[in-house]
Amino acid sequence: YWPLQEAFAKGLLKPGMNVLVDKPKKLVNNVEGLKQCLADFRKDLPWVERLDLTNLPAEDIIFQELNADDDFQREMFFYRQAQATVLEALPLLNKHGIATRRPDDYFAEMAKSDQHMQKIRKKLISKQMILEKSEKAKKLREQRKFGKKVQIEVIQKRQKEKKAMMSAVKKYQKGMTDKLDFLEGDQKSGKDSAQGSKNALNKKGPSAKRKYKDQKFGFGGKKSGKKWNTKDSYNDVSSFRAKVAHAKGGKGGKKGKGGKQNKRPGKSVRRKMKARS
Repeated sequence: YWPLQEAFAKGLLKPGMNVLVDKPKKLVNNVEGLKQCLADFRKDLPWVERLDLTNLPAEDIIFQELNADDDFQREMFFYRQAQATVLEALPLLNKHGIATRRPDDYFAEMAKSDQHMQKIRKKLISKQMILEKSEKAKKLREQRKFGKKVQIEVIQKRQKEKKAMMSAVKKYQKGMTDKLDFLEGDQKSGKDSAQGSKNALNKKGPSAKRKYKDQKFGFGGKKSGKKWNTKDSYNDVSSFRAKVAHAKGGKGGKKGKGGKQNKRPGKSVRRKMKARS
């Protein structure tokens, strides 16, 4: 290799000088060796030493003619031939006293060492753990999806309850109902609560708050002239109290020392009192 590189560097190699030539294969005719092999084949040894059988395959009732291009038929042919060999060899083995079944207490060393089997066992355990983790993660994802769905349903339910409670509070403030069941979470939803409030109004009448507002603001409609006196109101003097009217009478008003009525201090005095305090 190196001389060729040196020759190439010096420019001694030129195209066409080196031609690849196939070396003829040397044939060896070992006549003595072939005769020895032929003599070994011709030895008349007992069948127990040879254990060879030449037979046709077992009879096949499915495939009468064999198609060599059909892989399935070809493999089935080999299987049937092996089956016929076993059926012929078992009686011969039993005849020569050769056991064909393994005894129950037979102990044989495994083809693979214990260390190799431990590695296989660890590998199988690791695969099993990976599968278990994958299944666990899948279940957790499903539980999260289900939990999220349940959480959304709970939030919607709370919003619905809150809306119903606010509606009940507004109805109570307006005097449409006098029940406080919504504070305990026993309010009915929708039509039932409205129907119940209407029934309560029909049976018990308006609440005290509603009566006060009706008395103060009225029921709507025309407001002018409502405080005008009528003939009946003019003649009705049952609510008149002489002692209260204009702060007259023996016990009317608050009096200080000497029987004089207390007066409110002036503005400047009130400022001085406030500054002192």
